[in-house]
Amino acid sequence: MHVEHLLEDESLGLRLLWAEDPLLRREISGVTVTDLEDPARFVRPDEVVLSGLVWWSADGGTGKAERFVSGLKDAGAAALLAGEETHGLVPGELVEACARHGLPVAGVPAHVMFRAITDTVYLRQWGELGRHRALPEHVRDRLDRLVARGEGPAAVLAAAFAQWDAAPAYVLTAAGRTVAATPGAVPLPPREAAALPGSGSGATVPVEADADAVGGYERWWLHLPDAAAAPPRLLHEITTVLGRCQEALAARRAAERDAAAGLGRVLAAPESGDLPAALRACGLPERGPYRLVVAGTGTRHPGAAESALSEAVAGAHEAAGRPAPACAAVGRLPDGGAFAVLPEETAAALAEVWPRVAGCDPGLLHGGLAAPTAEATGLPGALAEARYALASARTSAPDASGLTDARALTTLGSLLTGIPAAVRTAYSRTVLGPLLGPADASVALLRTLEVFLAHDGSWARTAEALHLHVNTVHYRIGRIEHFTGRDLSSLRDRLDLWAALLCRTGPDGAPAARTAGAPKETGAARSGRRARSSTSRARRP
Repeated sequence: MHVEHLLEDESLGLRLLWAEDPLLRREISGVTVTDLEDPARFVRPDEVVLSGLVWWSADGGTGKAERFVSGLKDAGAAALLAGEETHGLVPGELVEACARHGLPVAGVPAHVMFRAITDTVYLRQWGELGRHRALPEHVRDRLDRLVARGEGPAAVLAAAFAQWDAAPAYVLTAAGRTVAATPGAVPLPPREAAALPGSGSGATVPVEADADAVGGYERWWLHLPDAAAAPPRLLHEITTVLGRCQEALAARRAAERDAAAGLGRVLAAPESGDLPAALRACGLPERGPYRLVVAGTGTRHPGAAESALSEAVAGAHEAAGRPAPACAAVGRLPDGGAFAVLPEETAAALAEVWPRVAGCDPGLLHGGLAAPTAEATGLPGALAEARYALASARTSAPDASGLTDARALTTLGSLLTGIPAAVRTAYSRTVLGPLLGPADASVALLRTLEVFLAHDGSWARTAEALHLHVNTVHYRIGRIEHFTGRDLSSLRDRLDLWAALLCRTGPDGAPAARTAGAPKETGAARSGRRARSSTSRARRP
């Protein structure tokens, strides 16, 4: 099947936006459905890419379109079919990028379901090929009954591949979690499983489920280590059934998330409801120990944080050796953030799982984990603690995903990262005052203060680090005390000034780099310093 055959199908109503005739005669090998901003690693050569363009926004749209299209071109995509439902029309920046890179692009009308396009491609492409090896009617009927009864993916997978006893098959998430496997299949390590989509190893086919029902972080993939074990048409039929199975599971999970949202409202405002009753509604015990984690994503897609946290909790359960995510609740807080209450052994595995889950989407995934609390009455405080840790994660790594455990905030510097950037900036300006001015004298004083405090108030070592005479250091410290109104012989004032230095923030809200940077001492330097006589620590006159 060629690209032009797909565009000529009147039942789909695709609108060609740009193409050259030779490109339209390219043969299609398959279809990838994605809303990732950088889906290249999931795209195979000669595939048609379907995207709802949820990732695109007018802010920085040209750059986003360029990265998206160049990635598809490098992956060898045959064409881009862009949905018109999200933005009304396919953005002009995207069409222009396709023209620059020589990638045919067509618009998909809002009323056309992506599944109709994938069905058209696969059914027309393989036609009668392997008809005798596709799902027999009685197997298809059995799978339909299993889904109607609410059976999980394990039962569907076992029934679908029962006639291929020697062919192992897996249902995996993009983060590498094994959702289901055929009986006797060798377990796949999560890190290896996460790398399978786009690796060319075996056959890995996306499970098509309604994106509104299933979050992007919870996407499923059907994987067969032996690509020749089943024809493409068979895999397409099975992934269609698995998609319905996942949608049914998501519908049941929606009720659980509604109950968890009720718990979230009580945790955010304890006076507004009955906390024990809210815990019971989520299936949680009324006594702990509990761990509470909150999460936020860099995407504006509704439910993304809940989707990410659900996958992280499920993956942590798997890593902790628990068969299912029991005794855990994942829901939405009144402010739109996501939270989860879970047992200690699961929380301990979150740090291991977090990078893989974050890698499922090009946006940022930050999390904050509270310390354990034994009683339900401690959960509101744990929520405040987790939110503080989340703020610290965003401040410490504004351009990278990460999870911060509140118990790791053991230094003044790490503790301050949880304070809002505006508050830190205001405190720094108030305490440091004129030292933050652009004049050379102000810069020199600020540098001297930082090095002086970094060297524990040692005049000699400060002079040595700054290549100054010790009298010059005395003079500058005196000017600093004059401008700030602080006494640098006082531990309390030193701490105030050190906190003010740590509170300086850059334009992105992250802690600013140190101005002078007293170099970290080596072991030899420390030994030499200790060997000096006490007179090297000159006292202030």
